[in-house]
Amino acid sequence: MSTSFKEFSEGLIKDLRAHGGKATSGPFEGRDVLILTTTGAKSGEVRENPLVYTRDGNHLVVVASKGGSPTNPSWYHNLVTHPEVTVEVGSDKFKARAHVPQGDEHERLYTQHADINPTFHEYQKKTSRKIPVIVLERIH
Repeated sequence: MSTSFKEFSEGLIKDLRAHGGKATSGPFEGRDVLILTTTGAKSGEVRENPLVYTRDGNHLVVVASKGGSPTNPSWYHNLVTHPEVTVEVGSDKFKARAHVPQGDEHERLYTQHADINPTFHEYQKKTSRKIPVIVLERIH
């Protein structure tokens, strides 16, 4: 019996919270994963998504790859509509503002992210859309 993506995500979030932000099994074991909480663009409901991240100075970087699918993930639309989000990294939970860089900054951050997480190079090859990069900046 296969697990749905929603069930997989919920299980991963529970695992991350139970183990100080570290996945203990599955494809995300040993990788840097955060929990991004957004507000639904249309529904206004709270949505949680576990996402692989990298760092750029004091900021966190996530990529709206959706595995190289032709459309952006729903969480991306949520943060474009409501850029104030909550981020959980390890045992740290904080508010952040999301912004979507363009041009050279996008290229630099996407390449940096994909060099650390090589599957992201494959995702860009699988789709004709320009996969968005999102910078999460802590709100003090």
